[in-house]
Amino acid sequence: MSDSDLPSDEPGGAGKTAQALSLALREALQRTGTSGITGTSGGTLAVAYSGGLDSSVLLDVAAAHAAAGGMTLLALHVHHGLSPHADAWQAHCQASCERLGVPFFAARVNLDNVAGSGVEEAARVARYAALGRMCRAHGAAILLSAHHLDDQAETVLLQLLRGSGLAGMSGMEACNTAPGLLGDDATLIVRPLLGITRTQLEAYAAARSLPHIEDESNADTRYARNALRHLVMPALGQSFHGYQQRLARAAGHAQGAQELLREVAVQDLERCRSDDHLLMPALRELSEQRFFNLMRHWFGLRGMRMPSAAWMHEMRAQLMQADVEAQLCVSHPDGEVHRYRERVFLAPRRTPPEEGAVLRLKWAGEKSLRVAACYGALHFDLLAAADMRPGFDAAWLAAQTLSVQGRSGGERVKLAANRPARSLKQHFQSADVPAWERPYLPLLFAGDALIFAAGIGMDCAHFSSGGERVAIRWQAG
Repeated sequence: MSDSDLPSDEPGGAGKTAQALSLALREALQRTGTSGITGTSGGTLAVAYSGGLDSSVLLDVAAAHAAAGGMTLLALHVHHGLSPHADAWQAHCQASCERLGVPFFAARVNLDNVAGSGVEEAARVARYAALGRMCRAHGAAILLSAHHLDDQAETVLLQLLRGSGLAGMSGMEACNTAPGLLGDDATLIVRPLLGITRTQLEAYAAARSLPHIEDESNADTRYARNALRHLVMPALGQSFHGYQQRLARAAGHAQGAQELLREVAVQDLERCRSDDHLLMPALRELSEQRFFNLMRHWFGLRGMRMPSAAWMHEMRAQLMQADVEAQLCVSHPDGEVHRYRERVFLAPRRTPPEEGAVLRLKWAGEKSLRVAACYGALHFDLLAAADMRPGFDAAWLAAQTLSVQGRSGGERVKLAANRPARSLKQHFQSADVPAWERPYLPLLFAGDALIFAAGIGMDCAHFSSGGERVAIRWQAG
């Protein structure tokens, strides 16, 4: 969209702005396949509704659109409790929704661990998590957010000042999922107002006499985004008219370049990956920048935050320079990067089980039993009569006093009658189980008898050849 294509911000342009808002919402929903303009039911939409100017305009436009299109619209409000006016804001939002005939739902959140991330980030994370829970609870597959063109410009500027890469400079997408924030990968966040300026929203609100709240924290320039909004962007506007549109275009160019990098990363990952790890010989063939691009993509797939450039350089140097037999570990805030026998693994950050701890269990036919200390679950698979796989008699297993323990030394497992009993260390080495994974692989005892070792298998001493049988397996995660 060029600068001249935008509706007028001048007084008297409110009518054009109303048309632009309605069109923007309709086009945004059409891109998701949920337009709601045909008169048939189009599903459930939710608006992230704070009560401020932006979300008040979006709610007003969306309410008219939903009514015309036979869609269900919900308003979702998050009460942070940070302001003494938070209760009044929630009451205002509920009253506004009652006037519009829009169902209103609110959730209260507590901000924990603020010291490390700052109030802004903690509030954002808590808000999105609460919005995701409410969307799932009320069947809303699309969450409408009121981010507009000025917000996009602020985001791009903020990321530039932080020294972000292309992903940061890409700004906000018009439509995306955010499983790390919302808690699922099905809910779509749609931002229909990214092409609309705040001035246009103000004109619409004035023309419609829309009441809205003003969050006093928005004037606090100690927060980075507020400093940009009140101190930097007005100065830019004086010398660079229409800078918001130009920054948005720059973000679009960055998004295109980022998409190309993602396509390259997908190809490189396919070439370098084997099962759940990467192969060092293939990684050595990549240029430095392709290596970094691949690792950022891999981290993103695992839900890990993007590390700094300095950390990436140090990690690559250690991976490339370590001896073949070295068991290298590079710590990351969200996990660990391991190199083992020419393979590279990403392991989540975990706390090893307490040494000597014993978890008593009683199996009563459950399909699985969670072992939280080992970050996984024991699964009990009932075997069909024709299934030739080995297993334990179900009645015998249910009668046993089971316990989950770690290794204490001297344990041995015999996997089959025609195979020798071997130590756990020998089994782990044969199965190529990395050393750092072994503390999280529990042992299951029936009384004093070891009947199952995660990562190895079941001991054959108590296998049954008839009746209802059960096979045990371990699933991490």
